[in-house]
Amino acid sequence: MNNEADRKPARDPQDLARLLVSREQAGDAEGMAALYEPDAILDIGGGQLARGRDAIRGFYARLVAAGQRFELGIQRPAIVNGNLALTSTRLANGTVTVEIAHRQGDGTWLWVIDQPSVLP
Repeated sequence: MNNEADRKPARDPQDLARLLVSREQAGDAEGMAALYEPDAILDIGGGQLARGRDAIRGFYARLVAAGQRFELGIQRPAIVNGNLALTSTRLANGTVTVEIAHRQGDGTWLWVIDQPSVLP
C-alpha cells in the first residue's frame, strides 16, 4: 500500500486508528503520516515530540524498519464538538491512547495531536 491512490481518507474520526494500524502493518510510513495535519504533533516518548508531518513520517519509518507491529485496541466512541474530535483507544497491554482530530474542509478527518501512551 505504498501508492497514495490506494489510501482512503478518514471520513469519520473513528476511522483514524484503524487506518493507522492497517498502514503500519503494510509498512506504509508515508500513509501513516498522511493521517496527520501538516503541523501536527505526536508524543514519541521520553518527553519528546515529533512536530510536523515530516518528523512524524520519520518516526513511523523507524518503527516500521524496526519491525514494530501495531494491534487494534478497543476504541472509545469519539467525542465530537464541531470540527474537533477526541479519540481514544485502550490497547491490549492496558495503554490508553488519546488524540485530537480536526475535520478538514472536505469533511475528512486528520489528527492534530497524538498522545499514544497515557497510562502504562
